[in-house]
Amino acid sequence: TILYASCFDANAGIFETILTDQDAVISDALNHASIIDGIRLCKAKRFRYKNCDMKDLEARLQEADKAGARLKLIATDGVFSMDGKIAPLDKICDIAEKYNALIFVDDCHSTGFLGPNGRGTAEYYGVQDRVHIVNSTLGKALGGAAGGYTTGCKEMIDLLRNRSRPYLFSNSLPPAVVGSASAALDLIEGAKTNGLFDQLWGNTKLFRKLLGDAGFTIKGDNHPISPVMLGDARLASEFADRMLQRGIYVIGFSYPVVPKGEARIRVQLSAAHTEEQIRQAASAFIDIGRELGVIDAKSKL
Repeated sequence: TILYASCFDANAGIFETILTDQDAVISDALNHASIIDGIRLCKAKRFRYKNCDMKDLEARLQEADKAGARLKLIATDGVFSMDGKIAPLDKICDIAEKYNALIFVDDCHSTGFLGPNGRGTAEYYGVQDRVHIVNSTLGKALGGAAGGYTTGCKEMIDLLRNRSRPYLFSNSLPPAVVGSASAALDLIEGAKTNGLFDQLWGNTKLFRKLLGDAGFTIKGDNHPISPVMLGDARLASEFADRMLQRGIYVIGFSYPVVPKGEARIRVQLSAAHTEEQIRQAASAFIDIGRELGVIDAKSKL
């Protein structure tokens, strides 16, 4: 593993280092901006497949083979940050092995809580030994401050230490950040017994159920990232402002961060929230949703 100032830096440093103009990268259409920027820095042939569409992924791999790609790298988020959608890594592994491709996963939105032991998307699907490169962050579940990393085979990490520009030409992390990340790892290792996992997934299930029953559309795969879909950008902004007036801080997202017509409020739940806070947030969503005509006026908890 090699440590960076952020996962954005880790993503900026990986593709240019390991891929040449003889290679190809096949990227999910909804990958994070940092993956897109990292791919732009390399000279490899670029192919894009529809979000989590395995037939399209296979078609793009066939195109890469026809283009004479020496090395093929599939790049995907483990969890797509705006949708809370979990990439089907088990199926991606099957296809990658069929076409002799490598797999890169950005696991920022699953490290620390997804999977039986919180080890991320690969553990969630039981394919840890089939994924070649994992980039992730210390800035979310692992402390919430800063820091990122790349994990892979020793030879690749050695190459990154000598050629990855964000690593070579940046400062290291402050000791306090490293300390907080280490403490977070200790908490996660005991999460099965200290109740953190149960609290997180209980909060997620409760929030999604309360809003779903009230008539809201919630995207994603029962992930703690719970996007409340509103459609209109102005509506999402006004909705978030009214939530803040109720003492609840949420953010409205609209184009160009998400596609046109898919504005939303992205709620992020954690194990630190109490059931009372979840119900308070849901109540505010429902009241404001009725006021703004998002849901039926008769909707209630």
